Amino acid sequence: MAAIRILYVDDDDGIRRLASRALTRLGYDMTGAGSGAEGLERAGAERFDLIAIDHYMPGMDGLATLTALRARGDATPVVYVTGSDEGRIAVAALKAGAADYVVKTVGADFFDLLAASFATVLERAALEAGKAAAEAGLRASNARLEALLGEVNHRVANSLQVVSAMVRLQVSALADPQARGALEDTGRRIEAIAQVHRRLYSTGDVESVDMHEYLRALIDELGETLSSDVAPRRLRLVAEPIRLPTDRAVSLGVIVTELVTNSCKYAYPTGGGEVRVRLAEAGGHFELVVEDDGCGMAADAAPRGTGLGQKLIRAMAQSLQASFAYDQDHAGVRATLRAALA
Repeated sequence: MAAIRILYVDDDDGIRRLASRALTRLGYDMTGAGSGAEGLERAGAERFDLIAIDHYMPGMDGLATLTALRARGDATPVVYVTGSDEGRIAVAALKAGAADYVVKTVGADFFDLLAASFATVLERAALEAGKAAAEAGLRASNARLEALLGEVNHRVANSLQVVSAMVRLQVSALADPQARGALEDTGRRIEAIAQVHRRLYSTGDVESVDMHEYLRALIDELGETLSSDVAPRRLRLVAEPIRLPTDRAVSLGVIVTELVTNSCKYAYPTGGGEVRVRLAEAGGHFELVVEDDGCGMAADAAPRGTGLGQKLIRAMAQSLQASFAYDQDHAGVRATLRAALA
């Protein structure tokens, strides 16, 4: 193992020689510099594990030398040496970037104190370097995992797109209106989930989804598939930029898809109409409201279709640990869901 290299900056030749002799016996590789300017020159030309700088030097004193070192980006640990026990000098040195300070005294005790300070500062520097390396490794690992998750989401979105295309092909081959409708509903449910995965791989955040952007894309997609010249539908979205974890975003997207689909199918049997979707945050919770001004729904009415949509809504609401209810006083249909953000 290579010896630890120390640069000792002090204008006193005798102190430098004594320090070099005492610390070399302890295994350090000592290099001396007789002035602040020489110390800066040596520090710039060679690599040292630690630099000791004396305070009282003619011309460029210790504080000026330390400041110049830090100004050029030299992060080598510095032990500041002063012949004065004035606290203000020690404080100034520590503020300027010194790792420790030692008060110079007459006798061998000074070199013992100096060696103890070196050992402490070097140990602390090694711990900090290890911590920095561990943090850098963790950041690199997280970046790799995020890239991997992004790729996974990309592939999942592509796979769901293929499934959706297969469903559409099957729809076009069916003559039974009920079977066609059921498959079209399935396609919309798949698209709601695919939209989440598209958001995840295209935004760089693989842990949460911006619900405003997600719902905007989802509502636009539903508007294209559920509206026609015969029965035009106006879908209106008002959503705050709430971020939800991925699994909660999927559940909410399925709920919105089912509620909007039901309103578009059944609210306006004689013509076009508007369906409104609102999402807002309130006190650690979010509230989703989907409503129309159509013919309404009786409290004890049987499902108009297979009933699968209502079962999905209840299942997704349960996964969100959400409260879900229909407003019986509203002229059309108004469904409200309230759940925690996380």
